Amino acid sequence: MYNRDYLSQETKEHAYSNDESRAHLMSFLKATYQLFAGSMLAATAGAYIGLDIISYLVGGMQWVLFGVFIALAWFVVPAVRHTSGLNLAALFATTFLTGLMIAPLLAMTLAMPSGASIAGQAFFMTSVAFGGISLFALTTKKDFSFMRGFLFASFWILFIGGIIFALGVTFNFFAYSSIFHLFLSSGIALLMCGFILYNTQMIIKGGYDSPVMAALDLYMAFFNLFASLLQILGILNSDD
Repeated sequence: MYNRDYLSQETKEHAYSNDESRAHLMSFLKATYQLFAGSMLAATAGAYIGLDIISYLVGGMQWVLFGVFIALAWFVVPAVRHTSGLNLAALFATTFLTGLMIAPLLAMTLAMPSGASIAGQAFFMTSVAFGGISLFALTTKKDFSFMRGFLFASFWILFIGGIIFALGVTFNFFAYSSIFHLFLSSGIALLMCGFILYNTQMIIKGGYDSPVMAALDLYMAFFNLFASLLQILGILNSDD
């Protein structure tokens, strides 16, 4: 009788623990995707304002904005992720800034004959890819943690390659190449799909200690995927 009661109690405690863990995960997911939605709104506001002040966002200012973004996303947000209020301000300031940063690309795309259609297609493709990959990551039993090394190595290769390409074209170190631009954008698009899959699984497995960081990582994958598809479609529809 004692052993049977003990096992029964142990089973109840285990079930309670599982329920508690599941509730915590659902709460974390809800907070993450709410912050992701808020980040999208902040970025939309940034892009809307950026289109009205586009003349101030080109040239050297693009590099200033990029530097501020790196400081916020890589240092400030992680440092204040557990500080209530300040963490949200840092997150939304970062995503608002990305809206300003993408404004020149949006303006260039919208100036094309079929620019509005291209922008709409890029956003639709990004949303479908993000939703499909996220759903797969949330439901599959396959573990994709093995992708970590490849994803981060690829990120640094493409990041450095993109910086060199942008600096070279900006300061006329070498001529612009639409083929290389297309190759670079395609690589980034594929990489971001991998990050959406990996980061979503990291959230499920408890790899994040703050929904602010989880939301930022998901948002940046969405943002970079959208920017890459926007450039790919722009190149393919360009007469150059």
